[in-house]
Amino acid sequence: MRATRSLFVASMALAATLGTVPLASASPAPAPAAYNCPAAYFCIYSGWNGTGERCIWQSAQRANTADDCGFIQRGVNVLSVANKTTHRKQYYKATNYNQRVGSTAANAEGNLMGNYQIRSFRPQ
Repeated sequence: MRATRSLFVASMALAATLGTVPLASASPAPAPAAYNCPAAYFCIYSGWNGTGERCIWQSAQRANTADDCGFIQRGVNVLSVANKTTHRKQYYKATNYNQRVGSTAANAEGNLMGNYQIRSFRPQ
């Protein structure tokens, strides 16, 4: 018992000499990577600023995004896009390139109005 107490006192003295070092950091966890979209791909996101669920395509166009995008299938709107291709992408609120709603330049990203789904897209 005496050896344990001596070790504790010595540890405290060393800590006082060196200064205290926090055992855990109080800083928040890092934010998730935004706009995680590889080169040559077109990506859509369920969250603002390239966050949330992501659907990703390498093909130049898609007649119906819901065919392979889970959050579109569930009726969730697209809040942001990333176009890492070499061509401007036009996107539409309906399948088969109907009801054009906007476009994004090549190698650009950004937030959308957030009140619609992208149901199809193609190069301009």
